[in-house]
Amino acid sequence: MMKKSILSLVALVFLLASCNTQSPNNSTTEAKATDAVKVEPRMPPDWSKNANIYEVNVRQYTPEGTFSAFAKELPRLKEMGVDILWFMPIHPIGLKNRKGTLGSYYSVQDYVAVNPEYGSFEDFKKVVDEAHALGMYVILDWVANHTSWDHAWMESHPDYYEKNEKGEIVSPFDWTDVAALNFNNENLRVEMINALKFWITEANVDGYRCDVASEVPTDFWERARMELDQVKPVFMLAESEDPALLNSAFDMNYGWEFHHIMNKVAKKEKTPKDVLEYLDREKAKTPQRGYMMYFIDNHDENSWNGTIAERLGDADEAMAVLTFTLGGMPMIYSGQEAANAKRLLFFEKDPINWSGYPKKDFYKTLIDLKHRMPALWNGKNGGEMTVLPTNQDDKVLCFKKINGESDVMVLVNLSDQIYQANFTQHDLVNYKPLISKAFQPTMEVNSFTMYPWGYIILEKVSMNQ
Repeated sequence: MMKKSILSLVALVFLLASCNTQSPNNSTTEAKATDAVKVEPRMPPDWSKNANIYEVNVRQYTPEGTFSAFAKELPRLKEMGVDILWFMPIHPIGLKNRKGTLGSYYSVQDYVAVNPEYGSFEDFKKVVDEAHALGMYVILDWVANHTSWDHAWMESHPDYYEKNEKGEIVSPFDWTDVAALNFNNENLRVEMINALKFWITEANVDGYRCDVASEVPTDFWERARMELDQVKPVFMLAESEDPALLNSAFDMNYGWEFHHIMNKVAKKEKTPKDVLEYLDREKAKTPQRGYMMYFIDNHDENSWNGTIAERLGDADEAMAVLTFTLGGMPMIYSGQEAANAKRLLFFEKDPINWSGYPKKDFYKTLIDLKHRMPALWNGKNGGEMTVLPTNQDDKVLCFKKINGESDVMVLVNLSDQIYQANFTQHDLVNYKPLISKAFQPTMEVNSFTMYPWGYIILEKVSMNQ
């Protein structure tokens, strides 16, 4: 018995020693990421099929810039028809190398805390609960690619960061207020996924908008998505145009190219032909399960490239109509319904002027059409687009979509000129107008006048109606 016990003890000591012996490639400080986990594709959640998304800039939304102040706006947003609230990063912002007075929202100092300027963790949870009670969903902006220079990991886990040849931690691109993370480190991946799970389990959020998602390995996102869905089915938006991210990790990515095309159409640098060519390219490469997010404004565009008025001028509503009717999920940025006329400062306090809501009814109508008309639903849930030729195809975009009994026709003048256009292969019989601007039928059959940046959306009705 004693001999057997001694041998067992020796074997145990040897086993423990073997477990603690690590090669350089598997050390605690240089742990390599494990192989990707195969994640099976699935369709986005059913509730997203006809949804819209609204970007919330808490800092600038109210004079107070707090969760509690924003919560008072929830009934108004619900009445307008908003489905998904995307909160820009709500985490504490780094002090070291900070830009401006308040710093960038995207310089995250702590992934499991809230910016005290916005209020408390309980304040945020209350906003989520109130949004859920109104039938809305909440997603958080997640910055996985980098942290602030004074994140706790700088001291506790410097191996989590990218380094240059001299062993110095580096910034991504020219973003000097943040430090790049190294996703070859398995321990970092585990901690990042745990932080993502935290907001689902503790605050009941419904998913994430992931900043510069294509700068983080796709296999990380696929693994994260699999683990998050085990906690709660989530909705995931990638700030990226990489279609590979839509295979199984994300439900939606950005229509950046389309956004830039709309800006150029407004400047007479692009035409309806460029819009159609873009749609053909996206259709060919976008996975069946994925959505594109279409928008005429967001936090980056507003602050750095100009307001809607500066970029689109009188074309703003025509372009917004396209974002709601071409099959992507439409996005509205904070202040868009108020026709916000200023570039919001990015690193300072600069509240939106809510003196009125001149665009509220316009967006409410478009949202209602998106909700109730299957032809306009998002991605593959909606109808196939059929282009309707006119004698002004170089200026007027005309198309229809059919999904079951839902038959919608859309006409948009993508120019600042007046045109009398004629259908060559279609007619307007049995179509009733739903929303229009600067559009007028003529006395001739299948002829109409489109004024600068005019538009009309029509719905086919049965002969018995």
